[in-house]
Amino acid sequence: MIHIYCGDGKGKTTAALGLAIRAVGSGMPVNFVQFLKGSHTSELQILTRIPEITVSRCDKDYGFTFQMTDTQKAQLTTYHNQMLSDIMNQLYTGNKMLLVLDEFFSAYNYNLLDKELANRLVFNCPEHTELVLTGRNPEQKFIDVADYVTEMQAIKHPYQNGISARHGIEY
Repeated sequence: MIHIYCGDGKGKTTAALGLAIRAVGSGMPVNFVQFLKGSHTSELQILTRIPEITVSRCDKDYGFTFQMTDTQKAQLTTYHNQMLSDIMNQLYTGNKMLLVLDEFFSAYNYNLLDKELANRLVFNCPEHTELVLTGRNPEQKFIDVADYVTEMQAIKHPYQNGISARHGIEY
């Protein structure tokens, strides 16, 4: 089945992490892929200690998309496309798994990945793969194909009062 965690609120990645932990607890391997995230995040500390979870992400922090140069966007797109290709090769092995594509919609919406390849992955995902997509503003076609759609809504957040992201809570 396909799960979507979307919206402008905090908790999309956290929800995906919770599902990943649950899946591993039931014996299911997890492939946790992060798009656009290259900086240190606290969740990586624990994920890399769980042998049943494979983490794939960019090894370089390019910052926010609005800060990137065209060259950096091209480099990041190449990296994202390589991750997508690697995932496609793993999907058709017949092994049951949970696949999390964190910040998928941001990479998709900012044209920082091959949309044709991304569409093939989502719309032809094998039945033995539980697929989780996170990020803001999913296109309707993704919502239509999903089995679960959860929208995180920002009602109140400390950032609105000038409080920066906090280690261990937001990253």
